[in-house]
Amino acid sequence: MPLARCRAVLSLLLALSLLSVSAVAQWAPMVTDHDAAERIAWWREARFGMFLHWGVYSIPGRGEWVQWSEQIPTDEYARLADQFHPDHFDPDAWAATAKAGGMKYMVLTARHHDGFALFDDPESSFTAMKSAAHRDLVAEYVAAVRKAGLRVGLYYSPLDWRFPGFFFPGIYQPSARDLRAQYDRQITELATHYGKLDLLWFDGGGDDWLGFGGVEFTGSGWQSRAKNKRYAGTFDWQDDKTVSHLRQLQPSIILNDRTDAPADFRSREGDRALGDFDNQHPWELCTTITEGAWGYQPNARVKPLATLIQLLAGAAGRDGNLLLNLGPRPDGSLDPAQAARVREIGQWLQQYGESIYGTRGGPWLPGAYGVSTHKGTAVYLHVLHPPAGGVLALPTLPVRILHASQLGGPELALKQSPQEVTVQMPPVAADAFDTVLKLELAEPWTTSAVVPVPNK
Repeated sequence: MPLARCRAVLSLLLALSLLSVSAVAQWAPMVTDHDAAERIAWWREARFGMFLHWGVYSIPGRGEWVQWSEQIPTDEYARLADQFHPDHFDPDAWAATAKAGGMKYMVLTARHHDGFALFDDPESSFTAMKSAAHRDLVAEYVAAVRKAGLRVGLYYSPLDWRFPGFFFPGIYQPSARDLRAQYDRQITELATHYGKLDLLWFDGGGDDWLGFGGVEFTGSGWQSRAKNKRYAGTFDWQDDKTVSHLRQLQPSIILNDRTDAPADFRSREGDRALGDFDNQHPWELCTTITEGAWGYQPNARVKPLATLIQLLAGAAGRDGNLLLNLGPRPDGSLDPAQAARVREIGQWLQQYGESIYGTRGGPWLPGAYGVSTHKGTAVYLHVLHPPAGGVLALPTLPVRILHASQLGGPELALKQSPQEVTVQMPPVAADAFDTVLKLELAEPWTTSAVVPVPNK
């Protein structure tokens, strides 16, 4: 094939690959065992966690996908490990920031798609232990999070850009088998050497990600696999085997849905994926605290406090969690602007946390007004868009509402008829981003039923 045509085919493959990765949804089956509800109960009550994307990709500071997006050769990229000197890595400070932010669990990228492991793997040379760091960073992180009284989570990607068998498992079967062996081995390492793990957050796994989720060769040439078409090659991640072993080693661990094995919760990604109400499946929105990549980028713009509070309330009001990502700097310290924003969220939660923690979404569905949560006999209205005229009107509930107040503030005028509930809004500042109201019911709201709200 002429060189120009080779380059054209490669460019097409890269474009199709990236499109496919962003388009393919992970819909693993949900767990059905008798312990499932008990296992995930702490997580549903927590509602808010900290995600941390950190690795050698923080050195160039152009995001965690820099090797792939810039097509950096593996041998050249591997030399970044010689520059990885996390001299200011202080996991106690990380955990203290998470606690100050009102976060209840933490998830660290033990290994991302570039293959660099922050933990020790005796059979791999591309690890923090065998790099300039000479430290098992996962061990230090786990100890600090556990000491702080937070739940311990790790992220792991079976995907590894160093293995051509990931992209073309059919023709590079030995490479694909080596990749699968690494996946199984490293999951066992994480599950056996770091004590109790509460959560493992998979990414880049499942057979739909093979061939990068959608690039396949047919009789008519290279093309993108349809989103609803499963990978049909001969290679298999054997997720059921690896995940079953993981659950044997860590019986109380909870897992997301980015493998083909049964999952404890579903994952949504990015601000725009907040999506619909769902109180049938535990779910979580993961997103970044900055405008940009998940990994460290110098001078990345931190999202406004209002945006992040509305995402947190929006997730809780849809009956989900929020996992908010920070990208630590190459030296292991947190970016001051990101850490400061986390503490601001924590200050808001000190005042309004009862409307988030331990609640469930509803009884009213999200609408133009905002969202609602409930716990026991209390219903919380997160009014994200105050109504014109100062009176909030919602469809009535099949239970008597005793009184209404601004959370932490004065009682408010309330009327309830067979058709409608109206609440007189307190004075709302022009820059208010979430006015939290509390309604007290005559009896606990225990049904999973929800009340639609006209979008007006």
